Amino acid sequence: MKLVIVESPAKAKTINKYLGKDYNVLASFGHIRDLPSKDGSVEPDKDFEMHWELSPGGSKKLKDIVSAVKDADTIVLASDPDREGEAIAWHILEELKTKNKLKGKNIERVVFHEITKSAVSEAIKNPRQIDDNLVSAYMARRALDYLVGFTLSPVLWRKLPGAKSAGRVQSVALRLICERENEIEQFKSEEYWTVDVDLITKTQALIKSKLIQLDGKKLEKFDLNSEEKANDAKAKIEAQEFSIASVERKKTNRYPAAPFITSTLQQEAARKYRFSAKKTMQIAQKLYEDGLITYMRTDAVNLSKEAVAACRDVIVKYFGEAYLPKAPKEYKNKSKNAQEAHEAIRPSDVANTPKKLEASLDSDGHKLYELIWKRTVACQMNPAIMDRVTIDSISNDKQITLRATGQVIDFDGFLKLYVESKDDDDEDDENRILPNVNEGENVNKGEIKPEQHFTAPPPRFTEASLVKKLEELGIGRPSTYASIIAVLQDRKYVRVEKLRFIPEDRGRIVTVFLENYFRKYVEYDFTAQLEEFLDDISQGQMDWRNLLSGFWTKFTKNVDAVQPLKVSDVIDKIDEVLAFHLFPPRDDGSNPRSCPDCETGKLSVKLGKYGAFIGCSNYPECKYTHQLTEEKEEQIHSLKEERENEHKLLGEIDGMNVYLKKGPFGHYVQLGEDATATTEKPKRTSIPKHISLEDVTMEIARRLLSLPLDLGEGITLYDGKFGPYLKQGGKNKSLSGDDNVFNMTLARAKEILGGVAAKAEAVVIGKHPTKKGEITLQSGRYGPYIKLGKDNYALPKELKGKEITLEDAVKIIDAKK
Repeated sequence: MKLVIVESPAKAKTINKYLGKDYNVLASFGHIRDLPSKDGSVEPDKDFEMHWELSPGGSKKLKDIVSAVKDADTIVLASDPDREGEAIAWHILEELKTKNKLKGKNIERVVFHEITKSAVSEAIKNPRQIDDNLVSAYMARRALDYLVGFTLSPVLWRKLPGAKSAGRVQSVALRLICERENEIEQFKSEEYWTVDVDLITKTQALIKSKLIQLDGKKLEKFDLNSEEKANDAKAKIEAQEFSIASVERKKTNRYPAAPFITSTLQQEAARKYRFSAKKTMQIAQKLYEDGLITYMRTDAVNLSKEAVAACRDVIVKYFGEAYLPKAPKEYKNKSKNAQEAHEAIRPSDVANTPKKLEASLDSDGHKLYELIWKRTVACQMNPAIMDRVTIDSISNDKQITLRATGQVIDFDGFLKLYVESKDDDDEDDENRILPNVNEGENVNKGEIKPEQHFTAPPPRFTEASLVKKLEELGIGRPSTYASIIAVLQDRKYVRVEKLRFIPEDRGRIVTVFLENYFRKYVEYDFTAQLEEFLDDISQGQMDWRNLLSGFWTKFTKNVDAVQPLKVSDVIDKIDEVLAFHLFPPRDDGSNPRSCPDCETGKLSVKLGKYGAFIGCSNYPECKYTHQLTEEKEEQIHSLKEERENEHKLLGEIDGMNVYLKKGPFGHYVQLGEDATATTEKPKRTSIPKHISLEDVTMEIARRLLSLPLDLGEGITLYDGKFGPYLKQGGKNKSLSGDDNVFNMTLARAKEILGGVAAKAEAVVIGKHPTKKGEITLQSGRYGPYIKLGKDNYALPKELKGKEITLEDAVKIIDAKK
């Protein structure tokens, strides 16, 4: 028997169909272990020794794997074909080695670039061993991310209260977003005008033209920068007659885009369907696991010969010979470090058209599959042939030139199937169809339209354009883009509005800190170079510990240099760098730093318990503040609420006050006053997690203070250290789901404890010192009681729900006597 270990159950299910009864396919559900989130997981002083820890889910999966290994003679590690997949396989192998489960077992590593019967069978026939270079690259990346995060984040917390964390790659992506926002804020819009002229031919055809030359000079963008100048140009055009000066026709080829890699798939799915990078990868993962597409984390653009041949067959079948190039098209990577997966993202079988799979895929799955199928087939089709036309018309005095541009699709080629979308398209006249005219032909003037324009700032990043920029800079790799974007949003460093990223003040403040005190580590070139070094490690050209050693030596020096830095210095730097953003020019021209409340104070960045805020120099006389993060108000409100509820009188029970109080482990209700030297400790019960403090009433307090509550038939409801639970004899059961101390009934308690509760067995407490027989604790209809011989003894109220000792039992028996 051969045991095949893959990542996901969906992948296991698909592969199991192809391999047959001699194989047992098991899913590890991704990584079974990782570096624990605590200090000391990576030890630079011990040659970067790394301490791994099984995840909660990983422990269970490892048990399943260990159990399955017993019946296997060969273990086939078949995780994904990239660094992460290699690492998953390596972690499993290391754990099995530690447990001495590999004796007499054959170990094989296989990868499936597509999950089809032929591909799976071929991979199984050609196993290899774990690629140590890929594992080393994974370890270097994981150690780098850990060391930066766990070293830099505490510095942030100390020097910049309110900041959350900093990461190696996410900080660079955040810098991109913040820099773009700075450009937008500091952008000064400029006015300019254009003049459009409708020219009419002798056949009454319309030529929409633009003014490009005035007074014999080429018109620059800002030459007409006022309505007066635009109207003056209009008047000059009105005074002239025009004729066709030249007609230029030019055929050009428009070529199809290369097949998808991870980043271009994320970009195109965002443009066409508004999918996030994370969503795109989730859908693609399912398509891959279902055997419909090749592996989706890749930066290689080449296609296998079999795939190209299949595309050519489909082109002839559905579009005809005219759309088929004489020779197959080959695509090559621009990046020198295209890594891991050996092909672009393509359908596993091009013959499976989107139409054939429409019924078997959900809406989003079908959209993404159709996108991949069209892009793959289109990349092997003939180019489109465009007939571009430029018509210049000139005035009688030769001082004014009007130009019309347009194009006609002479042959649609690949455009018949697929058109690539673009980011932030500018409107143009390229697709306008122009009439046939001859040089020297007179034309009449129609409407003359001066139009006002203003220059626009660069657009904010979308997910698609951010991924494109990161890829251009060489930052990140196919498997990382989605997680980089997700982290920035989860930590509230950025928000998304109308599909575009806007940095929060918290994100901008963190970026200012890093740019000024850890500049090297947020530089684009440095981050890209680290990615190249990781690629070198994966190719066996660099030792991973050497990379870490060189990085760590310089990084710790930078950290040490920042340690003496005063928080006030950091705040002053933030105040200086973000001045334009925090104190923008006012419409009335007044000083943007003057306090709007007292009018004499100066505004500046201050530091409080919840991070940076804007305050007045006249504090405490002037208490003007302005929050810099949305969370500050919520935190302050929460703090006020907590303070109000630290000691609150709710009412009375039997003449004793009932309080809502806060202790070191959370809030609780208390019956009576605090204990003194002469009084006993009052009864207390914790507030359940599902109840908010504002909802705690006397009714709720009364129920909580009634615990432990005798429900009958020997079942008692307790409030324990880890929450409420039921007890019957020696049987305990914690409450979960919708069950709680407020809705618990005897009938429901019986169900939870396993049907109609049977009478619990008697518990032997011990022997009475003067009477014969054993004292036992019994469970009766009205609750627990003590029995000695034939005599029964009721438990005092104060002992119900508590553990009964021999001393307690003897006192109860002797008291009755």
